[in-house]
Amino acid sequence: MKKTLLPSLLLLLCALFAPFSPLSAQTSYYAIDSTCGCDIFYTEGIKTTREGNLYGFQRYDGAIVAPPIFAYVGQFTDGYCLVWQFDSAADYNPSLSEPPLLAGLIDSTGRFVVPCAYDNVALPSEGRVAVMKGNLWGFSDLRGHLVIPLQFHAATPFSDGRSAVTTLVDSNFFFGNYIDTLGHLLFAPDRFQRTLPYIDGYAAAMRYERWGIIDRDGNEIVPFAFELVTNPDHHVVLAGAAEEMALFVLPAVSPRRQISPATPFIYTPVTYVSDNRIGVLRDYDKMGFLDLEGNEVIPCIYDEIGAFRQGRTMVRKGDLYGIVDTLGHIILPIEYHSHSDRGIKYTYFDGLALVEKDNRYGFVDLEGRFVVPLSLQSAFPFSEGTAAVQYDGFWGYIDTTGNLTLPVIFDRASPFQYQRADVSFQGRHLKIAPDGRCVANCNGIISFK
Repeated sequence: MKKTLLPSLLLLLCALFAPFSPLSAQTSYYAIDSTCGCDIFYTEGIKTTREGNLYGFQRYDGAIVAPPIFAYVGQFTDGYCLVWQFDSAADYNPSLSEPPLLAGLIDSTGRFVVPCAYDNVALPSEGRVAVMKGNLWGFSDLRGHLVIPLQFHAATPFSDGRSAVTTLVDSNFFFGNYIDTLGHLLFAPDRFQRTLPYIDGYAAAMRYERWGIIDRDGNEIVPFAFELVTNPDHHVVLAGAAEEMALFVLPAVSPRRQISPATPFIYTPVTYVSDNRIGVLRDYDKMGFLDLEGNEVIPCIYDEIGAFRQGRTMVRKGDLYGIVDTLGHIILPIEYHSHSDRGIKYTYFDGLALVEKDNRYGFVDLEGRFVVPLSLQSAFPFSEGTAAVQYDGFWGYIDTTGNLTLPVIFDRASPFQYQRADVSFQGRHLKIAPDGRCVANCNGIISFK
């Protein structure tokens, strides 16, 4: 068991403990999709448009948000979108490469919040935008003014009024610290080796190669004594070594002193907090769930677990799968299969979970009752109120009552995302809308309704 689980667990732990920075979380460039024309992304009522190799944005009512002036674009998130333009002033060989890209940020009106003048830009947080140029990070305000100069080797978005930054001390050593929204360093320059973002008044930090938890004033709440520590989540952290971690419960108001663990050092985290439950592996043997006080509310008796969603989660014993609620009550008996990787099974989307038995698929509701019986040849989980399903070799779409919304006539079909789905019909690759309209590569096809 140890040899089988250790690599995946260490990868999870690395993800939990790695500091978040805008650089590592930058929006990827989206590849040009020649089949979809200007129907690339629909988010927050805005669609991406394309003219030649440049991109812009337009509202559903046809109003232009931004003309096609961008080499690459991201997606709108909370009213903001990352954009890139070519650096026309750069010195490069046009026969060998394109000019380098410069990143910026626009809002939902098309206004430049941050001009395309940086190597990297993050989404806004607490009125500040992390920007990077020449491997140094600083912060702009929402009017494009650089209010915190480019000086940090790493910086996270602001949370709790603070950003975790990396500074260079004595020309040789990197140290972690925190700044406020005016750019002031909050602690001595060489106090911490690494720092992670503040969450609800607490943060994980490293001193002398050991991790601990500090409060807003830098008081040591969980001692700097551990190889590993998770970032605070719902006022709990796990700290210890890879195979022996304990849960610490962080008070809503800082006690300004060290606290004791709420559990023995016998756990390893395997899921984040969801529905006030933390998935853990006990003694490198079996998995279960702790509540936020450290009680093992669902015993560690399973070989695999998922994260809770809508008060339900997947569990596995041996080769058989089922679903339990937050108290461990069986919602779907542990007698189902997972012979293929068709979507995410035993997880609820739009109130229904895809399940499989004897190579047949169906959907169950939150009480484990079948809304769609085990009659499908294949299926994807629900997305945007519909699910792609396969009968007798062909695909169609159903709603959450199990009724067909689009006929079973497609050779292939994908889930809807941003009101668009990819389908194959009579050997032709198309894009369709939820109402059956063909929206790209149609060649005379109007609708499949």
